[in-house]
Amino acid sequence: MKFFASALLFDNDGVLVDSHHAANVAWSQWATEFAPNFKWDVPENAGVRAEDKVREHVGEELFEKANNRINELEQLTAGETIALPGAVELLHSLTAGTWTVCTSANANLGRARLEAAGLPVPAELVTGDDVARGKPHPDPYLLGAEKLGFDPADCVVFEDAIAGVEAGIEAGVGLVIGVTEKALESSADIVIKDLTGITFDGETLFIPDKARLR
Repeated sequence: MKFFASALLFDNDGVLVDSHHAANVAWSQWATEFAPNFKWDVPENAGVRAEDKVREHVGEELFEKANNRINELEQLTAGETIALPGAVELLHSLTAGTWTVCTSANANLGRARLEAAGLPVPAELVTGDDVARGKPHPDPYLLGAEKLGFDPADCVVFEDAIAGVEAGIEAGVGLVIGVTEKALESSADIVIKDLTGITFDGETLFIPDKARLR
């Protein structure tokens, strides 16, 4: 499969890196301290900023303390993050200025997870700290396209979470590619297994036919 585009916008967790175990450890500990009935590992939480999840489950008087605590716990486990198949090869092959990462993680955590997985950190990195509204709002992907200097319609988004797919669609990007089986439940234009074998030369995005799940 070939698609024409000017830039690639990647979600991080679940697309480029596997931070699931690390995040689960952090959120499980957080829940015992602040919200015993909170279940982190459910689809509706995927791709959403930590601060937005915290705000849903604690009162305003506890928000700052609870938010600081989850940031601390996630930072402590960031080193357990590993790259997902194809991510290292693809990102290291891309030309600077033609791609970036738009993650819901805060700036410190987003960088730490990329570095732990052996992935480059783009100068145009967008984190949850950079936007007033996180996914499923379009703000992260609109800002990613703006930082790269391209119209969103000329960009391709790679996402695994329903909230992230919705953000890409709302941003008006040219193509939303779902990554992993998790994305089969989303409205992504196509869904692929992982990033293995994908290439991008700044104009043509190539995806092996065998990678496609839908």
